[in-house]
Amino acid sequence: MLAKAVATECKTTFFNISASSIVSKWRGDSEKLVKVLFELARHHAPSTIFLDEIDAIISQRGEARSEHEASRRLKTELLIQMDGLTKTDELVFVLAATNLPWELDAAMLRRLEKRILVPLPEPDARHAMFEELLPYTPGTMEIPYDVLVEKTEGYSGSDIRLVCKEAAMQPLRRVMAVLEGRKEEVPEGELPEVGPVTTEDIELALRNTRPSAHLHAHRYEKFNQDYGSHVHG
Repeated sequence: MLAKAVATECKTTFFNISASSIVSKWRGDSEKLVKVLFELARHHAPSTIFLDEIDAIISQRGEARSEHEASRRLKTELLIQMDGLTKTDELVFVLAATNLPWELDAAMLRRLEKRILVPLPEPDARHAMFEELLPYTPGTMEIPYDVLVEKTEGYSGSDIRLVCKEAAMQPLRRVMAVLEGRKEEVPEGELPEVGPVTTEDIELALRNTRPSAHLHAHRYEKFNQDYGSHVHG
């Protein structure tokens, strides 16, 4: 979401890249995909290349015997292409995201000049996310957004999205349970309606979805102290 906001604000062509987009089982294909990606980005400049979960692409390089040759070639090509951006006039902005920054290769860290720790969403941000993901439907119960905000202190954006998804699935599960209890086929016109999300659905989703970010909180802070670019608002 942040990456798309950056591209929209800067009015640039946006390339959203994940590991599965450029990692191929065929020899040499991964390097070709990386090369084509950067060629396209330069052609459509100004552009933004967003590398999601970059640790899956370019984690710390191991010993020569333990690291696969294809992985080394992919990393090398990516680093070469990033170096090449400094030698052209085309405006190509490389943005990367990771939940495991301490696993990134040192050579990649040097090329990612700004390393910014994105904090957990504050109350106002959590409130906005719940309103977006669990919108109020006229004629149904009021969704206790303020209570949700209080109960999700320490939740990441992904955690909140998972809570909302889990809550939204409960009405569908109730319908499925009714249908599974019927032995005969139900005519389309007699299918039960999917009801609204209830307070109980939300409470169940909260019980089943625990915050994940706290597991590495101290490591994030340590990495930020050692390598972070301290941006002041």
